[in-house]
Amino acid sequence: MVILKSPEEIEKMKVSNGIVAEILAEIAEMVRPGIRTIELDERSELLARKKGARPAFKGYRGYPFSLCTSVNCEVVHGMPSNRLIREGDILSLDFGVYHDGYYGDAAITVPVGKVSDNAERLMKATRTALEEAVQEARVGNRVGDISARVQESVEGAGFSVVRDFVGHGIGKHLHEDPQIPNFGVRGRGLELKPGMVLAIEPMVNEGSFEVRVLPDGWTVVTTDGKLSAHFEHSIAVTENGPVILSLAQA
Repeated sequence: MVILKSPEEIEKMKVSNGIVAEILAEIAEMVRPGIRTIELDERSELLARKKGARPAFKGYRGYPFSLCTSVNCEVVHGMPSNRLIREGDILSLDFGVYHDGYYGDAAITVPVGKVSDNAERLMKATRTALEEAVQEARVGNRVGDISARVQESVEGAGFSVVRDFVGHGIGKHLHEDPQIPNFGVRGRGLELKPGMVLAIEPMVNEGSFEVRVLPDGWTVVTTDGKLSAHFEHSIAVTENGPVILSLAQA
């Protein structure tokens, strides 16, 4: 069941998602060779609580951390640890909060120092796919239009889209209907209506789209060991076009 949000609810979600965006920006500034991902996790939780929010992921289905930190071939749900981040790595940061009854959720991928040209191209292609997909989130379009736009953009850049994990609706629950795959056919799927709030999140691999989950039960990696990048925005579908909620508030 898709839950449509009122303009007042969307304003509340703009606040919760704005908190996420601000925290991700601050965490990204901390990323450097030699830092441990657990330090980023601890900082993200501290910042959330200072802003009167609760980390959304901690305790969700048993996840023990506030932040997801996925390095290089890790696609999503990488768990923070004492692992050192090294020059040339790429690091995906996925974070969410619960604030005033509503969830916020967003993700970015950042370079650690100087990275390879292909890593730069991968991150750019993933970010571009998200930007283009957001523009498809218009009243009267369908979920398949968003999905197809991601796939077309990514594959046109020479990369592949992950198929086992998808975007989702968001609101009073972290994950709501509908699912938003990163591959699909235009004109198919649920019709988009005003009040829908969607987390669109391209997960893009350097090589094959195939992935597997590590024995920790959370960390998703590419099966071929090649790089992966992840960008995510939470957006509202409105009569005036898509509104990105996960932006730092002015």
